[in-house]
Amino acid sequence: MILPGATLGVLGSGQLGRMFVIAACRLGYRTAVLADHPDDPAAQVANEVFLAADQPVAAAAELARACEAVTLEFENIDLAVAEAVAQHVPLHPGPRVLHIAQDRGEERIFLDSIGAPTARHRILESEADAVAAHAELGSDLIFKTCRSGYDGRGQARLHAGSDAAEAFRSLGGARCLAEAVVPFERELSVILARRESGETAVYPPFHNVHRRHILDVTEWPAPDLPAGAAERAEELARSIAEGLGMVGVLCVEMFLEADGNLLVNELAPRPHNSGHVTIEAAWTDQFEQQVRAVAGLPLGATGPRQPGAMVNLLGDVFEQGTPDWARALAHPQAKLHLYGKREPRPGRKMGHLTVLDTDPKRAASAALVLREQLN
Repeated sequence: MILPGATLGVLGSGQLGRMFVIAACRLGYRTAVLADHPDDPAAQVANEVFLAADQPVAAAAELARACEAVTLEFENIDLAVAEAVAQHVPLHPGPRVLHIAQDRGEERIFLDSIGAPTARHRILESEADAVAAHAELGSDLIFKTCRSGYDGRGQARLHAGSDAAEAFRSLGGARCLAEAVVPFERELSVILARRESGETAVYPPFHNVHRRHILDVTEWPAPDLPAGAAERAEELARSIAEGLGMVGVLCVEMFLEADGNLLVNELAPRPHNSGHVTIEAAWTDQFEQQVRAVAGLPLGATGPRQPGAMVNLLGDVFEQGTPDWARALAHPQAKLHLYGKREPRPGRKMGHLTVLDTDPKRAASAALVLREQLN
């Protein structure tokens, strides 16, 4: 158990790292981040900043020597960096989890090995594999590069008559995952925290709506789920965390089909955009849970203090100048979170708005109106 007063490190310095640092500071920890730039969102609030520059492995080792434990904000971290940290100090999650989460092919192999339900899929190594998958899995497919790719990047959609070989080439001819497109009813996520002791705390499911492949709105707890769906989703996420030996925070993205079946879509071994609503709505938010899990402290309660909804604020809201933040904050149940990013760009996550309400759907409607009124 690592008690407050110690230094916790985080690999990465974006908004997820920033919110981890803020949660750690609330609990009395010092913090250090591995950053690309000294003005990155997490670097602005951390006690110490180690710049990766041209020698990220050396910088990561230096950070590790200054910390009692280290976590991460994003899974696409060079494994050499993760291993350099793990040689000096506990890293949660560790290199094995990263190896699985960084590669969609390895992720599917792992999920298959524990019997987790997923869409029909095939790993593609060549154009011939792509053509065979199009014939085997059906005409409505999506190809995803196994490595990298985020918020819809690194993907190609196929329909009847599509040239599967050309779609494979359009993704650089890299190893891909082919998946049958699922006619799902809703997208859900389940977030949990797990300590090294095995203690696990699971949040009720989140209902997510995406726009242009980027999360747009989250309602929590997910309203109007079929009987037993929430319990089955939570148990599925718990079994995945145990199979991974996960320590830290894990998000399991799922599809809910019309017949009530659940299919795992993706794993994220760190706090997730959909969980931002927990900062105000839950008894213990996902970032404090990350601190507790990494430090070996008892985990907090995961139920809602009050239901709520979150909407993302992308760079698009700055197109007409500085948004009217005061108007949004005039709503008595609204909370504004800005990430300290200096340069707004279309599609770039600049912040989020949370609204609390006894009805999460009503909270979502109010949050969307507030976002529209920013310009």
